[in-house]
Amino acid sequence: MRRFILLPLILAFILGACSTAETTPDLELTETPVVTDQPEATLELITPTARPTRTPRPSPTPPYPPEGVGPDEFPENVNPLTGQYVSASELLERRPVAVKVNIVPRLGTRPPWGLSFADIVFEFYQNVGYTRFHAIFLGNEAHLAGPIRSARLFDGRLVNMFQTIFAYAGADPIIDRTLLESPFGNRVLREVGERAECPPTDEQPMCRIEPDSYDFLLTGTHEIRQFARERGIEDEAQDLKGLFFRLDPPPDGLPASEIYTYYSIDCYNSWEYDPDSGRYLRYQDNALVDIDQEEEYVPLLDRVNDEQIAADNVVVLFVPHEYYREPPAEIVRILLEGKGQAFAFRDGLAYQVEWHLPQPDQIIHLTFEDGQRYPLKPGVTFFQIIGYWSELTQPEEDTWRFRFLFP
Repeated sequence: MRRFILLPLILAFILGACSTAETTPDLELTETPVVTDQPEATLELITPTARPTRTPRPSPTPPYPPEGVGPDEFPENVNPLTGQYVSASELLERRPVAVKVNIVPRLGTRPPWGLSFADIVFEFYQNVGYTRFHAIFLGNEAHLAGPIRSARLFDGRLVNMFQTIFAYAGADPIIDRTLLESPFGNRVLREVGERAECPPTDEQPMCRIEPDSYDFLLTGTHEIRQFARERGIEDEAQDLKGLFFRLDPPPDGLPASEIYTYYSIDCYNSWEYDPDSGRYLRYQDNALVDIDQEEEYVPLLDRVNDEQIAADNVVVLFVPHEYYREPPAEIVRILLEGKGQAFAFRDGLAYQVEWHLPQPDQIIHLTFEDGQRYPLKPGVTFFQIIGYWSELTQPEEDTWRFRFLFP
């Protein structure tokens, strides 16, 4: 088993980045944040269990020029968030929609709705050991998306970055006020009016399903757009330049057939490369495990189409975290600003790269160490955010394990 820890490298990289990047808060906050030290930690490896696989439909890709497309110019019928052709260029003449999706607890909440129709998905730490998804839709509509749950401060950073209309289910009063009173507060939508049963409508874009049992809150991305237009929200094409796509993978990639990200004993996931589709298939925790127990995984499906969640790109971002408010009612700030270290996976290969976010309203992009743009594979990208003290190990040459550490 090969094992290595990147803590010194990550620390040196982050300190170098912090010396050149101006610190920008997620949003305008009303209280003084509490910053905690990031102690070094080393944890033992957990061996994953074997799992069955499902093969979803492969993502269609356009006949690219050898040099790729982006980051500054895209053909009129190519989605700048996926690098793929869309069925009609009119789909790109609108603002993206983002939905906060939850999969905890396992019973009932899973499978989620509509996640496989998103162009870009961010997964990041929420609180008490769990993560949620921030799913961004432009090239496709999801007639149902959810379950929708509460927002966090970092959602505001993503709304600003991708200029989205954002649907969520309320939040801590501090976070709610921060989002609603921001410059993009009119594009932040919570459940409105009286409780309505699904399906969603233009007048009631958020609806309740199974109100007598689980009572999940869902939405439809088309209905969110229509409702936003009625409220006078501009729904036109936004400046979404920044990502770079190329069909052929870069040279010198390392083998990467499995990617594991362990956030806590009750929240962990993996991606398994499927050569037939050329995509990574998503597996999710299926049990709470002690530190010395084997993890248990099952495929993460989409309840809309019963297909396994899949990604053409998986990007793990090392980003500083700090407490805005300490536990037990914790609020976390994720300081995605300037630049930092990342690992990008495509086509069964791994690449060590850097992430860059020069301005809060620009889209994150990736480069190699020499400054050349890293080319994403055309298709869906999942960004997984972990703390900059997090640990990377390799139990096998083609297996990559990330363990979230914060603080």
